[in-house]
Amino acid sequence: MVDSSLSTQHKSGEELTQARAWAAAAAVPDPEIPVVTVADLGILRAVELSDGVAVAKVSPTYTGCPAVLAIEMAIEAALREAGFDARIERVIAPAWSTDWITDEGREKLRAYGIAPPAKTSSSKRALFDVEPAACPRCNSQNSERLSEFGATPCKAMYRCLDCREPFEAFKCL
Repeated sequence: MVDSSLSTQHKSGEELTQARAWAAAAAVPDPEIPVVTVADLGILRAVELSDGVAVAKVSPTYTGCPAVLAIEMAIEAALREAGFDARIERVIAPAWSTDWITDEGREKLRAYGIAPPAKTSSSKRALFDVEPAACPRCNSQNSERLSEFGATPCKAMYRCLDCREPFEAFKCL
């Protein structure tokens, strides 16, 4: 007969270990936008423990993202620094969406001066970028796109027509 209190304690220990592994991976900053973490962006899908190995499941923002290897290596290093054997699994289906960015991540982007994407990635309007980006400084919707690409392929350059400040906007994917 198994003592249920030991079983519960063991499960709590596993849950604590898994939570510690998640926390280590989730704290990794994005190399291109260091104010947000991989968890804020929603690209860290899960961290599972399998035969003593922390397996982080990561989705690139898009398959050609130049930072994907750097992100995966940073997550693996963070897990190893936290005392785990680690492995990364790249998950490409379903494809990552900007809808997965957390509310906290959206606020961090805005505070950093990058307009976060609207939570409508599956809409036709988002796909064809019909709506102007809201200025992260004055919150005006009166903006114009200056360039399809900003400092990274996932952002575009805009100018607010009210406060006249240029800003980047995270593209809606």
